[in-house]
Amino acid sequence: MPTKSKKKSKLDVENNEDPTEEAPLVMPEEEEVPEPLIEDLPGVGPATAEKLREAGFDDLLALAVMSPGDLADQAELGEAVATKIIAGAKKMANIGGFVSGGALLERRREVLKLSSKVESIDDLLGGGFETQALVEVYGAFGSGKTQIGHQLAVNCTLPMSEGGFDGDVFYIDTEDTFRPERITQMARGHGLDPDQVLSRIHVARAYNSAHQMLLVDEIKRMSKGLNVKMIIVDSLTSHFRAEFIGRGMLANRQQKLNRHLKDLKQLADINNALVLVTNQVHSKPDAMWGDPTKPIGGHVLAHASTFRLYLRKAKGGRRIARLVDSPNLPDGECVYQVTQEGLRD
Repeated sequence: MPTKSKKKSKLDVENNEDPTEEAPLVMPEEEEVPEPLIEDLPGVGPATAEKLREAGFDDLLALAVMSPGDLADQAELGEAVATKIIAGAKKMANIGGFVSGGALLERRREVLKLSSKVESIDDLLGGGFETQALVEVYGAFGSGKTQIGHQLAVNCTLPMSEGGFDGDVFYIDTEDTFRPERITQMARGHGLDPDQVLSRIHVARAYNSAHQMLLVDEIKRMSKGLNVKMIIVDSLTSHFRAEFIGRGMLANRQQKLNRHLKDLKQLADINNALVLVTNQVHSKPDAMWGDPTKPIGGHVLAHASTFRLYLRKAKGGRRIARLVDSPNLPDGECVYQVTQEGLRD
């Protein structure tokens, strides 16, 4: 007697599915781990976090590179609390320990280079002005220090594809030499809208050395929401030179200058930015041979500078830039000119 076949369910017939076939496995999506906040640090509650943010510290790296005394002063905290916060930030940000040379090389790939739009200068600097570096440009009056500052401020606003950083610039003017009219000329020389360029350059006049140092703290507070890629101080030593006179005040001057340079370098590291400082010079009367022109600032500035460029005038309105110190490039020099539209080969 024939057996009756089992009827398939209506759902199986419609979907033509094999009831024995296993459903495909669906892998759960990996959840993104959120970036740690300063509230995640040990001993940091809402009140302390608010103090830190008001002082310009809104990420772990900014805290990790501070010293306890500086953080205590700027955020109005006890030094013991500041020490605990910094230790926690270093641990959570994973900095402060040893790394392999390969890991450091990989980290160096984050470094950007700003083109001067002068081929000879870029070649001298191995492709341009580096971020995470403090570049000192020194020379006599009229050698073109401020012109380089103005030109790089304009170039910083250029798109990355054109050798710029597409970034914002903070310009500390200590000698009242910043001229928006000159920025306008240089912007037009690159075919840029001068108004748009000027809107991305934030300028402050420093009236003394204490004010100059405070403006660096102001940059930390103002940089929220901005793509800070360059800080210019023109000139670095003018106020220090005028206020601390004589050998009796030399040690105090050098200590303050050292602190100022350290704060600037921190801004460069935290923002992956370029710091450019111009510097005055003096003539060394007892020099028996060679060029008697020496930069102000002594060993403190010499050790703090990543790259040092010495500018001087040449015949026919040209300028000579000499690279006198670099951690990875040979000494050398190049010739360029300053035109109405900016720096040119």
